[in-house]
Amino acid sequence: MSEQSRHRPAKPYRRPRKDPVRILAFEALRAVDERDAYANLVLPPLLKKAREKDDFDGRDAALATELVYGTLRRQGTYDAIIAACIDRPLREVDPPVLDVLALGAHQLLGTRIPTHAAVSASVELARVVLGDGRAKFVNAVLRKISQHDLDAWLERVAPPYEEDAEDHLAVVHSHPRWVVSALWDSLGGGRAGLEDLLEADNERPEVTLVARPGRSTTAELLDVLGEDSALPGRWSPYAVRLAEGGEPGAIEAVREGRAGVQDEGSQLVAVALANAPLEGSDERWLDGCAGPGGKAALLGALAAERGASLLASEKQPHRARLVERALAGNPGPYQVIAADGTRPPWREGAFDRVLVDVPCSGLGALRRRPEARWRRRPEDLEGFAPLQRGLLREALKAVRIGGVVGYATCSPHLAETRVVVDDVLRGRGGPAARAEWVDARPLMPGVPALGDGPDVQLWPHLHGTDAMYLALLRRTA
Repeated sequence: MSEQSRHRPAKPYRRPRKDPVRILAFEALRAVDERDAYANLVLPPLLKKAREKDDFDGRDAALATELVYGTLRRQGTYDAIIAACIDRPLREVDPPVLDVLALGAHQLLGTRIPTHAAVSASVELARVVLGDGRAKFVNAVLRKISQHDLDAWLERVAPPYEEDAEDHLAVVHSHPRWVVSALWDSLGGGRAGLEDLLEADNERPEVTLVARPGRSTTAELLDVLGEDSALPGRWSPYAVRLAEGGEPGAIEAVREGRAGVQDEGSQLVAVALANAPLEGSDERWLDGCAGPGGKAALLGALAAERGASLLASEKQPHRARLVERALAGNPGPYQVIAADGTRPPWREGAFDRVLVDVPCSGLGALRRRPEARWRRRPEDLEGFAPLQRGLLREALKAVRIGGVVGYATCSPHLAETRVVVDDVLRGRGGPAARAEWVDARPLMPGVPALGDGPDVQLWPHLHGTDAMYLALLRRTA
């Protein structure tokens, strides 16, 4: 040490600057990791609390939302890049440190935030939430990451497509390898279509409203919102798409329950079941897995237009209460009960139309719940399988001969879609009422690329919807 440096006065300690946007984003990521929470449930109350402070405006909320969802969607890619910049296995880095690094990586590689600002803001966040010691580690890693853009990093950390196609796509498009493999099997075709799907999973989805028949109309919603803030739905006659940044809670019809937030694919499933051809009575409808209530509310409104009644059943009492809230004010007769659809309290053959939107892996909604891709495991499907088959078997018993059952799931995984239906129709795993396929494609008029039928698989990259699956079955005996 030189004489000059020995006598140089030490820099005074500077308190870290608290950035409310990045602190909020960090808190949301920690909740997702520590409590297995979902970002779409954690973020709104955090944003609401922050907005109550004078220094947090709409732009701050938009940035916080982008940081949270962007980091979660690209987590796999960022993990691979961070791993290339440290000298220890990723699992040995404390999760809170990884969250700060991932937030920094997203600002550097996934946004237009200038490099110096992204590094500086991330280091300040680290000082606040991790302490000065670990902030130095964060600073060193982020400076390494900042040396290359995303494309250059992907060339470094992703194996060549020709050597390992699935692992290449998993790193480049930030999906677990097993999910890439499952989606490839479900989609069929070559690399281009699969990459389009994986890219669509990483895009922010539109917010779509449903105008519940007899209670509101798309014309009313479009008139209230204005042409600069909303567009008609692509496929559903009841859909309205909000422009980016639109706030559904500010719309009177949504607050009153006359309209709701519902993906257009979910709407199409309910409408297709309601419009399936039927001979004889059409008076009693059942939603056998009704929570949280979006499809039940649309079915209830459609049933009311025909003078039919709806029974909405949901196993979990707290979700049944959400169904009650969604159906409140429905113009026709309805009832909400908490019941297990695999051990139903209703008698056999009691209904004319039955919908079972079964619990599943949720791989069809990765745009909305990006953390689900990292949370799910292949063995989870084995846990869902008996429940899905049991619900479909009981649904076929619940409908009268000649009545129609809709089996729906927000997953394109073959093990949760056509395999389940085939197994039940063939009597594998237990006896079931006899049924035949109903072609669902004509019941989604104008929707392209619906495949060979008779079932329908919707796709984010082809239809702009969640990857909803629908099989329609008519009971024959």
